[in-house]
Amino acid sequence: MPNTVISVEHLTKQYDLGVIGTGTLSRDLNRWWARLRGKPDPYTRIGHRDHFERIGESILALDDISFTVQQGEALGIIGKNGAGKSTLLKILSRVTAPTSGVVKVKGRIGSLLEVGTGFHPELTGRENVFLNGSILGMRNEEVQKKFDEIVDFSGVEKFIDTPVKRYSSGMYVRLAFAVAAHLDPEILVVDEVLAVGDVEFQKKCLGKMGDVAGEGRTVLFVSHNMRSINQLCNKSILLENGQIKIIDITKNVIDNYLNSKKTKHKITHSEEVEDRKLLGPMEIQKVWLEDLNGCEKYIYNYREDITFCLMIKGLRHDSNVGISVRNTYNQIVIHLSNIDDNFIIHAKPNYSTMKVLLKENFLKSGNYFVTFWLGDRNNQLNDRWGDVLNFQINDFEVNRSVCQAPNRFHAEWIQEK
Repeated sequence: MPNTVISVEHLTKQYDLGVIGTGTLSRDLNRWWARLRGKPDPYTRIGHRDHFERIGESILALDDISFTVQQGEALGIIGKNGAGKSTLLKILSRVTAPTSGVVKVKGRIGSLLEVGTGFHPELTGRENVFLNGSILGMRNEEVQKKFDEIVDFSGVEKFIDTPVKRYSSGMYVRLAFAVAAHLDPEILVVDEVLAVGDVEFQKKCLGKMGDVAGEGRTVLFVSHNMRSINQLCNKSILLENGQIKIIDITKNVIDNYLNSKKTKHKITHSEEVEDRKLLGPMEIQKVWLEDLNGCEKYIYNYREDITFCLMIKGLRHDSNVGISVRNTYNQIVIHLSNIDDNFIIHAKPNYSTMKVLLKENFLKSGNYFVTFWLGDRNNQLNDRWGDVLNFQINDFEVNRSVCQAPNRFHAEWIQEK
């Protein structure tokens, strides 16, 4: 019989808006005096709604969710920013209390929720290791047995007797993860903070979490890196607006999440883009995909030509137009740039259309997501549209074994008026 170590029943967490203090008594008094006279909040940030207008409002970070986690399970938790992932982990780690509902946890929890969680900035790395052990209910002798292993894994041996307030964010995370993973927690809870570390350390962390799960302990892992989630977790939860949209094997959950993102199967104009960074005078106006006949198309066969199209305003002769395509596991499979392909762009102060013909795509069947960017030869970004289109590859190739995918895709660049 499976052993349930986490049971969540009808969990709800509500936050009231506009009731947080400024941090000092004098500022709180100034805010109270301004409200009494009908004046705006003097401490509202530029571009934000007035603090007084938000009083009485509330949001549901988690809305009546229920699930169970079995011993030895590695559970992924994914969702957009603001979906409630971090709030859920904080409640499970007893950092904050739920508004309603029941949470039952069986076993000791080691948590890494944000950079520096559980560390006292004035204490050294060595002292914080023992402090965290005490918080987990371990004796000093138990921590001492694990100490060398923790320091070796973290790679901060040279700075272990330095106050952690002098650590970089990467050093913080390295030591904090090493402590959380090595002090024998029955349940290891890790938020997105591993993204602060370098690639090699992230691989070490994923390997360690896999070892923890392999030893019969439980892992809860929040990440936006679908490849990491898929590699580590056998089951995942998709949170959306504080509710559980789906609980299933990880591949199904990832596909559901990526396919539900607001990517487009049609011409996309600038006003429709959610993930956009506009930082310079050159602007992308709209993007779309075509077949060889110039017809808009988003479903292709294996080895069929794909044309990426952009309408751009204010092209310069030193423009760097880029296109990247990633799969459902967040891996970039195509990276195209006119500079890489030695294509010189003619300056156009008004509007111009760039078309990039990808000859014989060797992509596997599945869904793909397209990001466009516009910059100059000095890598100065002007405009970027993230995951703004998606397309699908159907695999109708009869004999794939005789055809090997190239190391680099061949692209032909065309500039129209």
